[in-house]
Amino acid sequence: MRDLPVLAQVEPGWLRERLPEAPPEEGEPFSALLRDLDELILPATTHWNHPRFFAYFPNTGAEPGILAELLIATLNTNGMLWRTNPASTELELHVMDWVAQLLGLPRTWFGHIEDTASTSTLCALAAARATGGGKRAVLCSDQAHSSVDKAARLLELELRKVASDSEFRLRPDALAAELAKGDVCCVVATVGTTSTTSVDPVPAIADLTAQHGTWLHVDGAFAGSAAVCPEFRWALEGVERADSFVVNPHKWLYTPVDCSCLYTSRPEDLRAAFSLVPEYLRTNDGDAVNLMDYGPALGRRMRALKLWAVLRCYGRAGIQQRIREAVRLTARFEEHVRGDGRFEIVAPRPFSCLCFRLKGLDAENEALLERVNATGVCYLSHTGLNGQTVIRFAVGNMRTTEADVDLAWETVVANVSA
Repeated sequence: MRDLPVLAQVEPGWLRERLPEAPPEEGEPFSALLRDLDELILPATTHWNHPRFFAYFPNTGAEPGILAELLIATLNTNGMLWRTNPASTELELHVMDWVAQLLGLPRTWFGHIEDTASTSTLCALAAARATGGGKRAVLCSDQAHSSVDKAARLLELELRKVASDSEFRLRPDALAAELAKGDVCCVVATVGTTSTTSVDPVPAIADLTAQHGTWLHVDGAFAGSAAVCPEFRWALEGVERADSFVVNPHKWLYTPVDCSCLYTSRPEDLRAAFSLVPEYLRTNDGDAVNLMDYGPALGRRMRALKLWAVLRCYGRAGIQQRIREAVRLTARFEEHVRGDGRFEIVAPRPFSCLCFRLKGLDAENEALLERVNATGVCYLSHTGLNGQTVIRFAVGNMRTTEADVDLAWETVVANVSA
């Protein structure tokens, strides 16, 4: 993969122009598909598994997870009911307990796996709406992920954004003013915001939601995984008081997409929001858990198998080492930025994502980012902070090395005045 461009170097429509308009009448050998994979699919692929993919969020499809995906497809089960695949249900519940232990979460919580944090957040807001006594407002910071916006739209809830402070964390005083209006069913706090990976003050937020009897959902999709390291456990302070919490192993626990862990201290409320059992799905399996009752999907892939594989093959120590290395490599890139007076750092760096920009106009930063990504050497993304265009550099691939980081910086510098 190191020999391939990180960002796909094609124009919109490139692939479709090269594919047959109609499906084949007769079957083709698999070798023909592999040929087209090399000639057509790979050139049109942006490689998230590339060691110089530094955009959006940390991402690694680790070898144990890749092999486990093959096993998942081979078994090809549907874990909607305990009966339809006991192994899928019980492995999922067990692996969720393992993750809770690794992150220091309450082991009394109920956890299950959804596809992405967007779905997990939708589940949490649906439960909050159902238990909110007619309250229809949702609060989150102006730095929260857009999945909160989408979930509120789908559930026909009113979303109100709360101001953040100078370090892009939700302001408790602003939150208190909104909660005082008495119409809020859910507050969403973030541990590792999308733009800067800042951490909202969860203990103070939990105090306020407890006073108002409001559901507290904590989005730790990215940074929650860092809590496997004792030095980053501070990020989850107060999370044990939440009603629901999400963390994505497909971001920083090296599990292939998709795998999102949703925990709740109120599983019966989640079940009340989603359980719908037609006659043809009724069983007499006693106290067995049917995971279809806790989310919107009926069909359920055996996602726990790939998370189980990653946790077993790397263990706590292996995961800690890889998370610490990602943070160290980002600090190395930060040193490069600080050593060049043409650039500025525009946000604190609590984990493995650095927000920086070229001093000057937004247009210059946008053009720089386009030139860097067009090289195919590395892929960086952007965001907006304080009305300015900002470049993000996020390390998370376990195969990234110092040489990759240095090459990315050399590429940035080489394109400043291009």
